[in-house]
Amino acid sequence: MVLTTEILDALSAKAKTNERLRMNYDLRTSPDDQSQRMLNAMEPGTVLPIHRHTTTCETIVMMRGSIKEMFYDDKGNLTESVVLKAGTEPSAMNIPKGVWHNLECLEPGTILFEAKDGPFEPRREEDTIEK
Repeated sequence: MVLTTEILDALSAKAKTNERLRMNYDLRTSPDDQSQRMLNAMEPGTVLPIHRHTTTCETIVMMRGSIKEMFYDDKGNLTESVVLKAGTEPSAMNIPKGVWHNLECLEPGTILFEAKDGPFEPRREEDTIEK
């Protein structure tokens, strides 16, 4: 599959009209594919809780736009932030499993490629920090 401008534009248009201001595009080859590979289109104002993944790392590659990825300690205190912007350095990162994080979308039309190990697991209450 070639990820064309038309696919990216259509995904961004769906994110703009979605209540959550984001939309995923599944890149798995079949429902039996045990990986997680997707495009994640988002708009400024989308809210992602502080969370962690206890069984997988998370890889992010910017395709369009920019985000600020933020990292936290176990009490929810901000410890570091990194801006990722498509076409610049840095434009990708790997988040180790167990690391508390969230992100802020900085530009309209932002799209990132996201990959995680293994099948999707719903987020558990103990893996989210409410602020």
